[in-house]
Order: sequence, then structure tokens, then C-alpha cells
Amino acid sequence: MNWQTFRMIETSARLLKLLTLLQSPRDWTGAELATKLDVSPRTIRADIERLRGLGYPVDATRGSVGGYRLGAGGSLPPLLLNDEEAVAVVIGLRKAAELTGLEESSLHALTKLEQVLPSRLRRRVNSIHTFSVQVPQDVPAPLVDPELLTQLAGLCRDREQLRFDYLSHRSDPSRRTVEPYRLVNWGRRWYLVGYDLDRQDWRTFRVDRISPRIPTGPRFTPRSLPDDGDITAYVSRRVSAAAWRYRAQVVVHASAESIAARLPPAAGTVEPIDDHTCLFSTGSDSATGLAVHLALLDADFEIREGPDELHTSVRQLAERYARALPDHPAHA
Repeated sequence: MNWQTFRMIETSARLLKLLTLLQSPRDWTGAELATKLDVSPRTIRADIERLRGLGYPVDATRGSVGGYRLGAGGSLPPLLLNDEEAVAVVIGLRKAAELTGLEESSLHALTKLEQVLPSRLRRRVNSIHTFSVQVPQDVPAPLVDPELLTQLAGLCRDREQLRFDYLSHRSDPSRRTVEPYRLVNWGRRWYLVGYDLDRQDWRTFRVDRISPRIPTGPRFTPRSLPDDGDITAYVSRRVSAAAWRYRAQVVVHASAESIAARLPPAAGTVEPIDDHTCLFSTGSDSATGLAVHLALLDADFEIREGPDELHTSVRQLAERYARALPDHPAHA
């Protein structure tokens, strides 16, 4: 190996080390970088210019607290990841390909990363993938356009009204004008939470059913979010309720606080009647499942409103429990 080739290899290795330092979330002075890499400040300045020439946007600030850091550019430059970061990114991309409806984009990125993954890291990732289990979904994920997600997120950030055509779960078309606030990923679907200006109320919209109209509307002054800002609780309740086949209102002989503490947000709504009773509005896709769910309240209850199938299921469940007791006549 001649001297010139050795110097090129040495410079390339130093540039990689320098790039790794600059990707950390802090500013580095020229003196600090020179000490870390055991070179002169002049060499650091030359290396910074080399990185800029390769397309890395290295920002520099002047002053006593100034320094260098990797900034944002017009395009995404190559990134350096340590072992733990690389494993985390691969696992995250695999989950994204399975869960979010962004399969195509996630798989493209995953293929690129796994192709250059060292064998020791590929073994770690495959072990996690092999020995972890995910609950399968009965409903295939709808395709979601990543550009649409980006656009909606930008409107939420910039507080701009959105006009769009929308298809309901019954495929009924409508035109909406909303103030967009949040994007929520629920299972294998994405939802937009916004304030519907025509209906003067909060609404949840499936992103894959949204067709935006351009241009967007004017900026808006943000409102207080529903459910005291707990968007995940709001969406989980709305999404679950929309899928219920059987609905019921039940008077529960326990305080609203105690019942609400036992239930996830998707179970329904709890409203106090007095200090010792509350009204529980709930539902399920199965009358039997709804009856079992009510039994888990661990309190006496009365069905105020509910389908005949629920009444039948409660009677059958009560009789089955009674027959299970050792002193039941059926065991005589």
C-alpha cells in the first residue's frame, strides 16, 4: 500500500468518526473535535468542508458557545447508526410494515437497511422477530398514502382548515370542512381528529377515506381538545362505538369513579347518577360478549336499555353460573 492510498483511508475513517460526532444532539467546538480525533483544528476545518462537499449540511455558529453540528438539508444524507440504533430502526420498520398501513414505504426502507446490516446485528434482529408474537388482525389494513399523512400532519401543525370529500363506513359520500388537530394510529388504521365546522362538533375520520381538496382553508385559533385533551381515549371510544352491533345502557350500583377506574376508555361512557350509582353506556359486537363484560363490573346492575338478545344472554349466563354450584339440583 503506497502512502497516498494510506492517507485516503485514514482521512475516510476520520470523516466517518467526525460525522458520528456531529450527529449527536449537541454543538461541538473545533477544539473539542480536534481533541476527540487527535488532529489539529485546521484539519477539522478542512474535514468539515469535505463533508459539506459530500452533501452533509454541517451548521456552524460563532461565539464563545458556538460550534458545529449536523443540520437539516434539502435532501436526506446518508446517516450513521450505532448497533443499538440500527436494531431499533429495523424492528420499528418491521412493525410499521405490519401495523400502520404504510407497508410499501416501510418495506422499501427495511430492504435497504437490512441489505447493509452486519451479520451480528441481523442475527439479533431475527432473534427478536422469531421469538416475539403479534396478535393477528381479522381485518386487512387499508392502504394509507404517506404523502397524505404528511400533509395532514402539516395542517395540524400550521392550524389550517381542511376541506375534503369523505366516505362513511356505509360508503355514503359527504363534503367536510374541519379544523384538523391530531393524527392517531389505532391498530391497523389511521384517524384524523378534527372539529367539524358544519356540524359544530368534534369528529373522527379514517384517513384512508379522506380525499383532500386544494387549496386548504384559512388558519384557525385552536380549541380545547375533547376529553380534557386525552385524544387516545376519545378516539378509542369513538372507534369502538362505531363498530358496536349491540348497545346497552346499564344502571350500575357503584360510584362512577370506581367503575370508570376499572374500565378502559374503549369500553364506553360512565355518567354519575348519584354518589352510589352511575349510568354505563356500552356495547359489543356480540350479545353474549356484552353480557360477560357486564358481569366483570363486579357490581349489581340493571339493564335500562338493551336488545332482547342481551336479556337472553344474561339469563343464560345466570343459569349457567347457578348450575355450576355444587348444591344445584343438577348435581344431586
